[in-house]
Amino acid sequence: MTDEIVRAVSADGMLKAMAICSTDLVERARQIHKTLPTATAALGRLLTACSMMGDTQKAEDGSLTLQIKGGGPLGTLIATSDSDGNVRGWVEHPEISLMEKYRGKLDVGAAVGTDGTLTVIRDLHMKDPYVGSVALASGEVAEDVTAYFAQSEQIPTACALGVLVNTDQRVKAAGGYLIQVLPGASDALIDQIETGITAAGNVTEMLDTGISAEQMLRRVLSGIQMEILQTKPVEYRCYCSRERVRRALVSLGREELKQAVQDQETLEVDCQFCDRLYHFTPKDISDVLTELDQKN
Repeated sequence: MTDEIVRAVSADGMLKAMAICSTDLVERARQIHKTLPTATAALGRLLTACSMMGDTQKAEDGSLTLQIKGGGPLGTLIATSDSDGNVRGWVEHPEISLMEKYRGKLDVGAAVGTDGTLTVIRDLHMKDPYVGSVALASGEVAEDVTAYFAQSEQIPTACALGVLVNTDQRVKAAGGYLIQVLPGASDALIDQIETGITAAGNVTEMLDTGISAEQMLRRVLSGIQMEILQTKPVEYRCYCSRERVRRALVSLGREELKQAVQDQETLEVDCQFCDRLYHFTPKDISDVLTELDQKN
């Protein structure tokens, strides 16, 4: 099944919701970063949440970044989405060995840690990006996203995320949903949502049966009349290019670049988010230095 996001609103306008199937994009991240299962689950959850949140961006060329620094063995985790929900990400220590709460249940919270923050950066191409940060609630990612919306945006939110990893370490199923109630929503509606969430069960169990994002959303919101606004595909997508990496070489500093030219060294630069490797010969580096001299 192709990865996709579905967006919906309740008939009375008091509820908005979205769901995603993200199996392929999380598997792509696993392949790129060679993550072991616990890192796969943690990064996969972050990518899934970031994709849904990025899809809500109003600026057509805007982006949204989620960064978690929890003090756990996985280190820093980052995910960035464009305004269509296409996402890319990175985990500092992908090689962390299996950590389980109990047999068959990965302990993502312990691997991420709880001594830190979740930071949300919304870049709408205005003067400055919006940056919001909250203390981690559990390190399980879904609870932390829920806490972010409650504390930073004052939006009551239910977030559920899941990544199911096969015994061969491949991603068998991944996805999630975001449900938000708007001002004026009745207690009866809120109770109905909570009942539906409990009855539906966890995300990976639903997705493992082969249901779509829309079917998952309708199961969770059973009994609530919903209007589907949009369904569209999403993917793991990196926007790196040789020119972008070339511009980044400047951050190495003149002296290091000059030394590379002097030593006739070819620099290899790999993208943080994907598996592309860029090579810059001494001539390429010399051209960068020439351009810097001309600008100054």
